[in-house]
Amino acid sequence: MPTSIAKSHRVPFYVPLLNPLMKSFLHLGVPAGPMTLLTVHGRKTGRHHTTPVGLFKLAGDRYIFDTFGNADWVRNLRATGEAVLGRGWSWKHVTALELDTDKASTVLREIFAAYVASRARSSFLRMGHSLTKDSTSDDYAREARRHPGFELQDKE
Repeated sequence: MPTSIAKSHRVPFYVPLLNPLMKSFLHLGVPAGPMTLLTVHGRKTGRHHTTPVGLFKLAGDRYIFDTFGNADWVRNLRATGEAVLGRGWSWKHVTALELDTDKASTVLREIFAAYVASRARSSFLRMGHSLTKDSTSDDYAREARRHPGFELQDKE
């Protein structure tokens, strides 16, 4: 697993300001693009921590990636391997499998295809990723190492 590879990146000043607002909207069930709430037990305290994350669907599978590197939710998810995912009244218990670099690179390429093709959507992508419509497989592999990703499966 790429646990020691991922490095934190500078979080834009507005993200911590907007996260509480986004959490409130998502708790109310307001649609916000790919955003959903991820609740995970703290690895040290055991308390629940909830944060908005981008949930991406590809071929029936669900994925999340850390936009800014090695956030607390990533470390907590690695430690517990499970979380609760949802918004509004819809919540699911999930298990999380961390993606290796090859799988993460492939998933990122597929997920971000629509983002890099669109001028408006690519500005969102540039917030945390160095990818363009001309990015190579090596570029996607580099980003996969910088941004931990997980496949989420319904918990049985």
